[in-house]
Amino acid sequence: MAGIIDSRGRRVNYARISVTDRCNYRCVYCMPEDGVKPLSHTEIMRYEDILWFSEVLSGLGMKKIRFTGGEPLVRRGMPKFLIDFRKVFPEMSLSITTNASLVTQNISDLAKVRGLSMNISLDTLDPIKFREMTRGGDIGDVVSGIRTAIEIGISPIKINTVPIRGFNDSELPRIVNFAWDNGLIPRFIEFMPLCDDVWTRDRFMGAAEILSVLEEMGSWNSVQPVFSPDSRVPHGPARYYTNSASGQTAGIIEAVSNHFCSECNRLRVTSSGRMRSCLFSGNEIPLLHIIRERNLEAVRREIIACIDMKPHSWNDARDGKGRMSDIGG
Repeated sequence: MAGIIDSRGRRVNYARISVTDRCNYRCVYCMPEDGVKPLSHTEIMRYEDILWFSEVLSGLGMKKIRFTGGEPLVRRGMPKFLIDFRKVFPEMSLSITTNASLVTQNISDLAKVRGLSMNISLDTLDPIKFREMTRGGDIGDVVSGIRTAIEIGISPIKINTVPIRGFNDSELPRIVNFAWDNGLIPRFIEFMPLCDDVWTRDRFMGAAEILSVLEEMGSWNSVQPVFSPDSRVPHGPARYYTNSASGQTAGIIEAVSNHFCSECNRLRVTSSGRMRSCLFSGNEIPLLHIIRERNLEAVRREIIACIDMKPHSWNDARDGKGRMSDIGG
């Protein structure tokens, strides 16, 4: 089975699972300044819960699982869990989204996870701006983590940047060159209006404006990447562009101006086991109790019901509240 077809013909075969609501940073578009009230250990899915739930997802045709947070590496035992996950699911596409600050201290275990890919959030390379954006983070820890990930063979590694006018818009070419110099894939994600107290129209940069900033690096042409097993450009929501001067590639995710909802293939599950079919949807299905009961039929039924609730687009589902840290990105 290659995934469940929803009511609009989309094949859902990708799950994003948050393993923690906690993070060592307080990024301004993700978390309030004083952090979030942490969930207790009894309120979040145990690793054995996640493994069992992943088996259910696999049986329904899920082909890719991405672990998110908060910051997933904040959770104790996460690298060892990834080793266990790979043993159970040797063919599953496996990825994590991280700020990379804790990669270096987990190098020995992460190096044992075969076929792990990584998305690294990096909105600025300027130490002062980075400290401002993360409310206290050290860019040196992130750069060290990126180089560690390269050293242990994690691939592909994508650098995810949210362009924000007046903050990092002039820095986009620098971020592109940093990624290219290290053999990584830079991607720019439109600032999504998930939190009205953070997002403002005057700070939003659409894909056309992002591309115009990159134009100073040369002429860019839109490309249709080849999705072969050995391709360095992975399948996903980004539209990729090639710099004609260098031959290098960068991606832009038009999450707002030209959303990819018609092709959305994913489910999201919070660390407390609440499942939603769209990042912006407030319709959540609580799963934790039936996961812990190992009620296979009930969990399968709820997954199928959630997929059936997938909205036509995020504009039809803007009833969801909360920050990225609550939902897992």
